[in-house]
Amino acid sequence: MGAMPFTEFFKGKKPAETGEDGARSIPPAPEFSGSDKLAIVEQLENSGVACFWATDARGVLSYLSPAIYERLGRKAAKAFDTPLQHILEPVPGDGDARSLGLKLGTRKSFAGLTVETGDESADLVLRMSGRPLYDQNEEFVGFRGTATDITEEYRSQEEASRLAKFDSLTGLANRHRMEHRIDSTLQTFRSAKRAAALLMLDLDRFKQVNDTLGHAAGDQLLQQVAERLNQVIAGRGEIGRLGGDEFQILIPDMDDRGELGEIAKKIIQMLSQPYSVEEGRCTIGCSVGIAIAPYDGVERDELTRAADLALYASKNGGRGQFRFYAADLEHEANLRKRMEEDLAEAIEAGNFTLEYQPCVELSSNRVIGLEAQYCWEDEERGRVSQETFIPVAEGSRLIIPIGEWALRKACEEAREWPDSLRLSMNISPVQFESQGFVDMVEKVLKETEFDPGRLELELDESVLLGDASKVDAALGRLFKLGIRLTLDQFGTGLSSLSYLRRAPFNALKIGANFFEPVMGNDLGDMELVRAVVALAGAMGMETVATGVHAMKLMAELKKIGVGQVQGFVFSEAISHEAVMEEIAQGEWTLEPTDQGSQRASRRTVFRKIGLIHEDHYYDVTLRNLSRSGAMIQGLEDVPAGTQFVLDFGQGQLAVATVRRSMDDTQGVEFEQELVDDGAGGLCTRHRVNPYALAAAGAPLTALPPGKYTQAPQAPVGSFAQFKLSANAPKQGGGPQEGL
Repeated sequence: MGAMPFTEFFKGKKPAETGEDGARSIPPAPEFSGSDKLAIVEQLENSGVACFWATDARGVLSYLSPAIYERLGRKAAKAFDTPLQHILEPVPGDGDARSLGLKLGTRKSFAGLTVETGDESADLVLRMSGRPLYDQNEEFVGFRGTATDITEEYRSQEEASRLAKFDSLTGLANRHRMEHRIDSTLQTFRSAKRAAALLMLDLDRFKQVNDTLGHAAGDQLLQQVAERLNQVIAGRGEIGRLGGDEFQILIPDMDDRGELGEIAKKIIQMLSQPYSVEEGRCTIGCSVGIAIAPYDGVERDELTRAADLALYASKNGGRGQFRFYAADLEHEANLRKRMEEDLAEAIEAGNFTLEYQPCVELSSNRVIGLEAQYCWEDEERGRVSQETFIPVAEGSRLIIPIGEWALRKACEEAREWPDSLRLSMNISPVQFESQGFVDMVEKVLKETEFDPGRLELELDESVLLGDASKVDAALGRLFKLGIRLTLDQFGTGLSSLSYLRRAPFNALKIGANFFEPVMGNDLGDMELVRAVVALAGAMGMETVATGVHAMKLMAELKKIGVGQVQGFVFSEAISHEAVMEEIAQGEWTLEPTDQGSQRASRRTVFRKIGLIHEDHYYDVTLRNLSRSGAMIQGLEDVPAGTQFVLDFGQGQLAVATVRRSMDDTQGVEFEQELVDDGAGGLCTRHRVNPYALAAAGAPLTALPPGKYTQAPQAPVGSFAQFKLSANAPKQGGGPQEGL
């Protein structure tokens, strides 16, 4: 049957005839009774196709379709007593962000406004249209309008939009959203001269979980990682999962590297705690790279690349670390490769030696053991500390042959010691996990004929992160050989108490990180140390504190029950020849000393930096460095109390005061202490602000290397303030980057 005109459908009439002029005549509109109109409205309302609403002049509902009223939830009780804008609210992110109340207040027609109840008790989304009504006297009497229920359609679009922006597994932002957030944040912050930090995270040993426990366990682990990251960040920034085991965190308005370092440490600690999944328990680690805008980049690509380089450096440094971006990271990969090659040659050339640091029994000041420490004398680099080359050796697995050489050498030399002296040696996790490690130890003991009961192997907590069955088997075999086992650096948060109960450790070693000053105690977290001592006592273990450099700290440790101590308060590491000289004098005891104990542990350095005094810039030599001060060389006749600024390069300036002066060498104290750079070094909390440089006429860009002073250079060799010594570096070059 053909289509019938709408009017004919209702009236049952035939289509109109054509008029005399051939034009089709249009019949008048049909008339409906009030009851017919009401029936049509009710039918539309009941079907949900259309809904109607009306307000009085106050904006309070005077009519609302029953189908909508029933879905208002708790708000239904006050729907006809409260202004409409308090019942229905614009949805978040709606293109027309003006409130319903404002639209009603302007008394102008509107259409397509999306609103919702904004109440957890009711899920209702409407698209509303309305127009004002006036009486015959042109007095405003209220609004009339229609509404369409689009709840299902809107929620579906909302979910699709969420999936497009967020990771479906963890609920975190995905790569696309993070890119958009970083772009928009950097663009906004440039005009407002604000800073933002970007953290890149990579999970360590995650592939091992996937391979051993399956992808389902890996998914559960990633969900728990997301939960822990949310706990650490606590709404201070946006967290994203870029895919696989890569995460990213954007933190606005933060450029304090001390605070960022603490956040990174907490992330590493939290993510390194054991996880429970359906297939069992597992443990992973985390490495973090940090870049800060505008210091390290002003565009997303720059900042992301800087954070990536810092992450790469932290992973190469031994994992479980954080690193800040620095310009010298660009060349670190090449330097690292060269050090690996030199390390391999040093093994064959016999350029490694061992030194031994005494371990002292606090009750008697008697030396009861010696810890072997690596020494590498390189022709070009000079003496290279083990903190510098061990991470490189671990990354290249050269630590395995180096470690075997060191154990054999130490056992041979320790055979000459009295039986009362123990030999202790730190074992790298890479060594411990290598194929045949226990066999190698057993072989060395037999070939050197060294008593296993006098050998103490110190194992870092990270060895417990490996396959539990293999770890238990290795520890069990070492224990049966009669070797003493010490859990080194206890308290970094990686081991569990349940593991300690079944692992055959003889002692817990408390690391120097416990003795960093904390709020209320400049000696460190003594309450936590006290708890570790109590725990060790309950488990029948000894306690050893390492990195003890101050008499006051030593006295406090003795008071709370620590049994043994290593540190400069007794002795630094000494050669085997010096050990034999001490042994020859009879019973070996050491008296504690406060010589140098009031200074923070200093890291020996030797490089050129800048020194700014009034309108002069000098190149001087940095001899050593601590959190609170440094030793510099190159200027003569500098009186105590002189204040100047040290330029460490790449925007790092530190205000310093001369506390003592000896010929051309000065000991200086920093106005603000330096902070950890994540790689065993130190850096300033803040840097020269690129916005300040831009205000002075420089282009806004990441901080380049070079000198950071706008003061004019004084002529070389004719400084008005101080005289250059013969040990001063050649003037004119900029300071090296980093600390």
